[in-house]
Amino acid sequence: MDPYKFRPSSSFNTPFLTTNAGAPVWNDNSSLTVGSRGPILLEDYHLVEKLAHFERERIPERVVHAKGASAKGFFEVTHDVSNLTCADFLRSPGVQTPVIVRFSTVIHERGSPETIRDPRGFATKFYTREGNFDIVGNNFPVFFIRDGIKFPDVIHAFKPNPKSNIQEMWRILDYLSHHPECMHTFMFFFDDVGIPLNYRHMEGFGVHTYTLLNKAGVPTYVKFHWKPTCGVKCLTVEEAVIVGGTNHSHATQDLYDSIAAGNFPEWKLYIQTMDPAHEEKFDFDPLDTTMTWPEDIFPLQPVGRLVLNKNIDNFFAENEMLAFNPALVVPGIHYSDDKMFQARLFAYSDTQRHRLGPNYLMLPVNAPKCAHFNNHYDGFMNFMHREEEVNYFPSRYNPVCLAEKVPIPPQIITGARKKMVIEKQNDFIQPGVRYRSWAPDRQERFIKLWLDALSDPKVTQEVRTIFISWLTQCDKTLGQKVSTRLKIRSNI
Repeated sequence: MDPYKFRPSSSFNTPFLTTNAGAPVWNDNSSLTVGSRGPILLEDYHLVEKLAHFERERIPERVVHAKGASAKGFFEVTHDVSNLTCADFLRSPGVQTPVIVRFSTVIHERGSPETIRDPRGFATKFYTREGNFDIVGNNFPVFFIRDGIKFPDVIHAFKPNPKSNIQEMWRILDYLSHHPECMHTFMFFFDDVGIPLNYRHMEGFGVHTYTLLNKAGVPTYVKFHWKPTCGVKCLTVEEAVIVGGTNHSHATQDLYDSIAAGNFPEWKLYIQTMDPAHEEKFDFDPLDTTMTWPEDIFPLQPVGRLVLNKNIDNFFAENEMLAFNPALVVPGIHYSDDKMFQARLFAYSDTQRHRLGPNYLMLPVNAPKCAHFNNHYDGFMNFMHREEEVNYFPSRYNPVCLAEKVPIPPQIITGARKKMVIEKQNDFIQPGVRYRSWAPDRQERFIKLWLDALSDPKVTQEVRTIFISWLTQCDKTLGQKVSTRLKIRSNI
């Protein structure tokens, strides 16, 4: 074999996908899980390699959420939820916990305008007495895909064209035309909330289903919601052009100036809860990130309030080096088998180690504010002063005690080792319900954005047909309006 025949060049691409080592990939749509729902198996080499490579695509800027602003404050419990969780920071009303929050846009670079239509990040780090707890969420309660193995692809589709460095709608629609579950997130992306007025007037969602555990170890599924006390406000397309033309960091400035003036932004934390024993009763999978839980069945329950009352002292130290990780939970709060969530548990810690180094949790903004100890030694940029002679466990010379047992979800996990999609998909019911809940003028703005997107000259008739079909399945009149007006536009 000529070792230079297949030198690195796209000219020698195979007609099928392979791993970096050249092995054929037979399924690039589903993670390897126990059964159809999860959890994910670490032996899925392709998933791990795909995520690990994706997280290293940008140096040193964040690969996503590069443009962001942070502020500090506190979270205060206002309602008793001790029957649901043994988390110390939620132990009783009145308890306050210091926090830092980072708001961000998702797709574009650090210098991009904050008026762009894009999901917004809403990440909260709680410095609790039992370690740090991170809710790494968005201003949409759902996401375009439901399996983490597709995350690099959906971001690649939204990122600028690698050839021209221009974001192009035809690439987004081409990719998502293979994923009907995207329609629910489009109901937010193309809605008014796609361009928030600023960060203070923006909702936040944990997106994923977490698991709460009380002192008895009883599990409860939970979703987290942040509601701004000053209300949700958005920019129209026309307003965004005007604002972005004068200040590309208007939301950052608004947040900073408001706190400096003593006008401290505040959000209420609400939760939705579900008994895991009842999860099969509904026409959707409660762990599916493309679905919401209907509030008439799962009402919002108040928990506490978040107040941001202090600006950060240094942008680089407390915004650029601020590192969130959804794997950071505390006793009384655990993960679920949500495939997106499971993939993020690996991806975030891995990307932070790449971006900031293996000791990123030593940086003051990321370090826990409670006493802590482990045997993680040395490594790049380790600045911990240590004098121990024993850096292993167990040891008779340094008999370190272990903490009390922490409750974890007790369910038995069974299933064949598989790569497959979940059984309950039901991609169009919830998007249709949301669309029909809007006033006519809001529906019209939504339709206009679809017309603009589907009128892109590089969007093929096949892709247009697919999305019109999906819009029709969401709501018959919606599909008819888009289809009719597209034909008129085509004739013009």
